Formats: sequence, structure tokens, C-alpha cells
Amino acid sequence: MSVLLASVFALGLAVPVLDVPSGQPVELFDVLIDEVNAETWLRFRFLAPEIARDTGSISFVQAEPDLEYLCAKVALPYMMEFDLAPEIVAVMILDQPMGFGVSDPDVTQFVDLFRVSSGACVWEGL
Repeated sequence: MSVLLASVFALGLAVPVLDVPSGQPVELFDVLIDEVNAETWLRFRFLAPEIARDTGSISFVQAEPDLEYLCAKVALPYMMEFDLAPEIVAVMILDQPMGFGVSDPDVTQFVDLFRVSSGACVWEGL
């Protein structure tokens, strides 16, 4: 079961566009916490319209550095601010909003998993 910690759209908050290595516009969509195989996962979901399969201009190869950047520059400070210590940090970028756990073949999403070690995001490689 996932717990929604923050949905910036549901709250009607203004969300800044984040500067990421690929240069594409990226906005925080929501943050979830859940348990997977007895581990706590903290999931950060971002909107990145430029990864859209048919109309986008950013490939996974171009976007992959964005995922690590978002872990380091958004997830780590968030974890410190809210005193969270998950085993896994999942960073996801989606081309359009979609409910968590929902399958939609029209939505493009890229995901990387990280563990936090010595204050840094370390790619999990699952």
C-alpha cells in the first residue's frame, strides 16, 4: 500500500520547472512512500512532457542523468527536511500525469532506483 505524502497538483501549488542535465522542463508531480518486500521506498514522480513516445524529443539515454540529478537535488533535501530514511529512492519521470500503480500504454515513464549512502544517491541497478 502506498501513502501519498504530497501531490503538488492536488494541493494546487505552483511548481517550479527544474533545471536538469538534459535541459528538458521537469516538474515535481507527487511523492509517495510505501513498503516493498519489507523495505521502505520513497517515490518521487516528475512530469517531463519531452519524453513522450510520439511527440517528445528526449530519449532515455538523454534523460537518465536527469534521474540521478533529481535524486541528488530534490529527493535528498526532501528526505533531510522531513527526516525520512527509506531503503530505496525511486525517481520516475512521466510524460503526463497518471495514478500510481495504474497501467497506461499511452504514458511514457522512465525510472531509476537509488540507495542513499554517505549522503549521496547510489544507483541500485535493478
